[in-house]
Amino acid sequence: MKQPTSPYAAATLFVIAIATAMVPLQEQTAGGGGALAIGFPGWPVDYDGHPLQELPLTPRERAFAQEFPGRIGRFWDGRREIIMRWVDAPTRRLHAAVDCFRASGYSVAALPARRDGNGAPMGCFRARRGDESMLVCELIRDEQGQSWPDVSAWYWHALLGTTRSPWWSLVVAEQS
Repeated sequence: MKQPTSPYAAATLFVIAIATAMVPLQEQTAGGGGALAIGFPGWPVDYDGHPLQELPLTPRERAFAQEFPGRIGRFWDGRREIIMRWVDAPTRRLHAAVDCFRASGYSVAALPARRDGNGAPMGCFRARRGDESMLVCELIRDEQGQSWPDVSAWYWHALLGTTRSPWWSLVVAEQS
């Protein structure tokens, strides 16, 4: 094989090799039978000490949930809306909240990380659309105590096996 002639060519070959090696892994998880969600323990009854009231999923969320490898639930704790996603396989269908808000027409601005009630860092941003302004924070955690403040960091750990399923994704939004 001819050696690459520039550092960019070497980097391109490296990315292609990694992507090719990961195709079998992606095929196992993309669109996988999430509707069954075997082992789902049920939704928590509270969040940060506040009782949860389950809300119906929006039509968009219901459509998305059909191909999601896990479960999706929407809740209200009296002052915040909380979207919980229970994930049983590494997947690119677990989108970052910031991407969902942008796709829904919000402008977003990054904010410093905050800590949840257990001390885990949460990635945060402000979402604005018209007169509406929300503080949104998210994290993904596993059952062994590891957590990630963003989906991308979690995905690589999940894909490479440094964390095991299932995972909980929490998106907390409150008016600000």
